[in-house]
Amino acid sequence: QVQLVESGGGLVQDGGSLRLSCAASGNIYRLYDMGWFRQTPGKQRELVAAITSDGTEDYADSVEGRFTLTRDNANAKNTLYLQMNSLKPEDTAVYYCNRARAKELDYWGQGTQVTVSS
Repeated sequence: QVQLVESGGGLVQDGGSLRLSCAASGNIYRLYDMGWFRQTPGKQRELVAAITSDGTEDYADSVEGRFTLTRDNANAKNTLYLQMNSLKPEDTAVYYCNRARAKELDYWGQGTQVTVSS
């Protein structure tokens, strides 16, 4: 059964750090490029970080140098992590993981809320 479970969000002050985790069950995920997306009310979900199946990373300009995405395919659950440092209020959003090329009509997990206070 395909399932995406995000965790690790919370409330943090400007300049703080958080580490998000995503458990992607279903072996199919280890074959795909994966990514972390974020969404704020009234805005389209945006891809902020992506990683290929062989570990090549790519980041949106807005998070480059502050966020680091890693993946662990060693266990039965394909696990993604997003280390977020130097957080800013504009990083406040609900964060989701999925295939990097996922579309809005695809399956999505519940996401995890990140709130950065100024």
